Amino acid sequence: MIYAYAKITVTNPKALAEYRDVAGAALAKHGGKVESAAREFTVLDGTPDVPNVAALLSFPNKEAAVAWSNDPELADVHALRRSAGGSDILLLG
Repeated sequence: MIYAYAKITVTNPKALAEYRDVAGAALAKHGGKVESAAREFTVLDGTPDVPNVAALLSFPNKEAAVAWSNDPELADVHALRRSAGGSDILLLG
């Protein structure tokens, strides 16, 4: 199992709502899922760039995560997420 940290600074709530409707199926295609998601945060240390939305994603392995990210059939889904605002995803491992 490998995890990814995703954060979005929302500028287009409508696009985010549309993304939520298709994100689960897109993740599941490569064995991924949302482990946890939040809209409220408590900074424990430092001065991070706090997003509006953050999620911890899991995948069976690094290859599955990369396949999800690079899947041409999911290009529209990834574009929809990006259109919701600033979007960063970091694979942990």
